[in-house]
Amino acid sequence: MCSGRAGGRMGRNDGEQRTRGERVTVTTARSWWRRGDDLRAEAQAAKDAAAQAFYDLDTAQRDLEISIETISAVDDTPQARQALDGFRALVEKIDRVSGAYIATVDAHDIDRDGLDHAAASRAVSELTQAKNELVSAKKELERYKAGLAPLLGKAETQLAQLAPARERAKQSLLAASQALDAVRAAGLKADELAARLAALGPELTKLNEGAGKHGVQETVRRADQMRRTAEAVRAEAERLPEQAKEIDKRLVSLRTRVQALGTRAEGVAPVLSELRRRFSTACWQDLQHVPDQAAQAVRLAEQALAEARSARAEQRWNDATARLATVRTQMDEVDGAVSAAGERLRRLNEVSKDPSGEVEKTRFAIRDAQRLAMQGRSTPEPRHARPLDEAVARLDRAVGALQGRHPDYWAFLTETAAVRETANRVVSNIREDRAAGR
Repeated sequence: MCSGRAGGRMGRNDGEQRTRGERVTVTTARSWWRRGDDLRAEAQAAKDAAAQAFYDLDTAQRDLEISIETISAVDDTPQARQALDGFRALVEKIDRVSGAYIATVDAHDIDRDGLDHAAASRAVSELTQAKNELVSAKKELERYKAGLAPLLGKAETQLAQLAPARERAKQSLLAASQALDAVRAAGLKADELAARLAALGPELTKLNEGAGKHGVQETVRRADQMRRTAEAVRAEAERLPEQAKEIDKRLVSLRTRVQALGTRAEGVAPVLSELRRRFSTACWQDLQHVPDQAAQAVRLAEQALAEARSARAEQRWNDATARLATVRTQMDEVDGAVSAAGERLRRLNEVSKDPSGEVEKTRFAIRDAQRLAMQGRSTPEPRHARPLDEAVARLDRAVGALQGRHPDYWAFLTETAAVRETANRVVSNIREDRAAGR
C-alpha cells in the first residue's frame, strides 16, 4: 500500500515536471515569434513612411510642373529661362532620389516568411534613409517654388486676361456681324465693311487654336486687335444710315453753294474793271487772275460734285465723302478769291474818300503802346522805344505818299496795317516782361 501511494506521488511529480517543461518550451517559442513580428511591423512602418514621403514629393512635383508650364506659356524673359533651367536640374535630383527609393523597396521583401532580424533591421535602416532623402528633396522643391512666386504671379495675371480677351473679341465680331445684317436689311450696301470683317477670319482661326500654339501674349494681342477692328466695323455700320442722310444733305447744300458762288464769280470781272478804272495798277494787279481762277475753281467743284453724286448713288460712301470734301475746298478757294476782290474795292473806296480814319486808327495803336512803355518809368526801354519811333516815322511816310496824283492806296493800307502790327507786338513784349518780373 505504501508502495502504491509512493508510486502515486511519483506519478504526479512526473506529470507536473512534464507540464512545466512544456510551458517553458511554449513560452520560449512565443517570445521569438513576438520579436520577429515586432521587427516586421517596424519595417512595414518604415516602408509606409517612405511611401508617404514619396507620394508627398510626387504631388509637390506635379504642382510645381503646373506652375512651370504656366510660366513657360507666358514668360520668355531671361529670368523665366533661368528658372526653367533650375527646374530641370531639380527634376534630375528628384528622379535620382525617387529611383533610389524604388530600388530600396524592391530590395526588401518584408512580407516573406522567415524574415530574420538582420534583414528586417537593414530594411528599416535603408527605408528610413530613403524617406529622409525624399523629405529633403521635397523641402528643396518647396524652397524653389517659393522663389518662383513673382514669376508665377505675373504669369497667372496674364493668363487671367486670356479668356476674357478671347470672349470680348468674339462678342465684338458677333456684334459687328449683326450690325452689318441690319444695314443690309435697310437697303444699304456695306461691302467695304464686310470685307474688313471677313479679313478677320484667319485671325479668328488662330485665336481658336489657342495659347498653346501661339503663346499667351500673342493670343491676347491678337484678341485685342480683333476686338478693336470689329468694334470699328460695328460703329461704322451703325453710323451708316445717318452718314447716308448727311451725305444727301451735303449734296443739296453744296450744290446750292456752287451755284451761288458761280454767280458771285461772274461779278469779279466788273469789280476788277472798276479797280482798273479808278486806281493805280499796284492796287489791283495781284487780283487780275481772280476771274479765271474763280471760274476754274467753280468748274472743278461742279465736277467733284457730280462725282460725289455718282458715288452716293453707288453707295461708295468713302468716295462720296472724299468728293464732297474736294467740293468744299474748291468753294473755299472761290469764296476767298471773290471776297478778296470785293473787299479790296470796298477798302480802297473808303480810304480814297477819307484816309483820316485809317491814319487815326494807326496813331491810336502807336500811342497806346507808347503809354504802356512809359507806365511807371521816366524813360522807356530802348528795345521798346526804338520800334515805336520807327512806327511813327513809317506812318508819316505813308501819309506823305498819298499826296501824289495817283496815290497807291493799297500800299498805304498795307503799310498802316504793318505799323499797327509793330505796335501790337511791342505791347505784347512789354506785358510778357512785366509778367516775368523783368
